[in-house]
Amino acid sequence: MFTSEAVIDAVQNGKKTFVNTFVTNEAVKEAMVNFVDTQAEYTKKAVKVGQDTAAVLTSEMVKSMQQATKFDYSKFGEGIMKAYQTTQKPAKGA
Repeated sequence: MFTSEAVIDAVQNGKKTFVNTFVTNEAVKEAMVNFVDTQAEYTKKAVKVGQDTAAVLTSEMVKSMQQATKFDYSKFGEGIMKAYQTTQKPAKGA
């Protein structure tokens, strides 16, 4: 299975191969290869941050779902019924 870094490296190496093959001016070639390397570094960092963010969001979602399943709905229902019954009692003297 491919990791994101391997895919990024494959794409960026393809770009560098293209530059090395078709660009003849050494100064331009060096600048373009430097640009491709910088692009690869940035992309790897961006993907890492995205993956870390997704992991944290997923973990927090699982925690909140676990908390929701701990909620005692029968006690909640009893509390609502008690509150409803106290509001429905007739007033004295009516």
